Amino acid sequence: MYKNIKLKRTIYATEEHQMFQEVVQEYIKKHVLPHREKWEEQGYCDRAAWLEAGKLGLLNLTSAPEYGGGGLDFSFSALMIEEASRMGLVAPGFSMHSDIVAVYIETYGTEDLKQRYLPKMATGECIGSLGMSEPSTGSDVQAIKSNAVDAGDHWVLNGSKTFITIGYTSDFTIVACKTRPGTPQEGISLLVVDADTEGFSKGKPFKKIGLKESDTCELFFEDVKVPKENLIGEEGKGFIYMMKELPRERMTIALQSIGAMEGAIEDTIEYTQERTAFKQPIAGFQNTQFKLAELATQLQIQQVFVDRCVELLNEHQLTPETASMAKYATTEMEGKVTDECLQLFGGYGFIWEYPIARRYANARVTRIYGGTNEIMKVMIARKLFGKYTAQIKEMRRKRRMAKV
Repeated sequence: MYKNIKLKRTIYATEEHQMFQEVVQEYIKKHVLPHREKWEEQGYCDRAAWLEAGKLGLLNLTSAPEYGGGGLDFSFSALMIEEASRMGLVAPGFSMHSDIVAVYIETYGTEDLKQRYLPKMATGECIGSLGMSEPSTGSDVQAIKSNAVDAGDHWVLNGSKTFITIGYTSDFTIVACKTRPGTPQEGISLLVVDADTEGFSKGKPFKKIGLKESDTCELFFEDVKVPKENLIGEEGKGFIYMMKELPRERMTIALQSIGAMEGAIEDTIEYTQERTAFKQPIAGFQNTQFKLAELATQLQIQQVFVDRCVELLNEHQLTPETASMAKYATTEMEGKVTDECLQLFGGYGFIWEYPIARRYANARVTRIYGGTNEIMKVMIARKLFGKYTAQIKEMRRKRRMAKV
């Protein structure tokens, strides 16, 4: 089996990591996998899964204990993301909730925001989502049109968001919007908007080709009154905050891809030893052995790089371009691995009840969300070309200013 040639993962080497891994595995087996088909049909997972995860301490792992969190380093979040993905899980959406939304509030929010949201996020009573993408902007965050006008003791928010992970089930959303619309420096800010606020509505979960049990939807804001105290950090600095936190988000995607590749290879090794063709197991053919040897090798290489990135993130030294490299490399390889593995399943690989079919469908979006892989290459190239790229960027800025 694949585990016989796996390198020892030093970032998960402690007894605490091993115990935590067992808790995650047991939780998925008991509280997630039995409900999977139901969640796929309805397009979202039930609240009970969140509450159970909260009881087991699986939410807000890196948040401070005074806010109900685990007080752990990111390696525990990394382990949970990988293990869940290895077992074929993409819902309920814990990583978005715990490793992205909670981090924004704890890092940049006021004490009032932390006390209002983080403890209930840790128990699963309150689910958080992040509203960045818009119908006409995609990965270009600076081009968003959603705006909030200062009305004294509150903001008046208008606009829409799309492709929002766990947006349908979330109790609040951190919304990226422009708070100085119509000025040369429009300023992007982050506002916490509760789901029950008047004027805030949600579209039905999208019917997707993959990630079926994880809800994704549109959000609409029509003259929504947002209290001034719901501003995260300083007004106009939202874009800076997002750029600082995007490396962490991209690492969660890279870790998801690592886990998915490992699960696909394990499933395929097992299947090819059981399935026969021409009076012998499929695993007996040299083509099968060579294909899986190649994929296992590529996975090991990716794991070493991602492990180092996790260490850098824990040390607060992970750069945006390095995170972009990790996201780009792992998701591209996930696409190749799941495709090759599905081929070895033959016709059964095209049947939804076989895990490899789900893995294949789920893998496609990893090259899109969190910033498309084309954007990842832009991030990397900017660092490679440095001053030259900065000059081009300044020229484009001057052109935009001239049009205002």
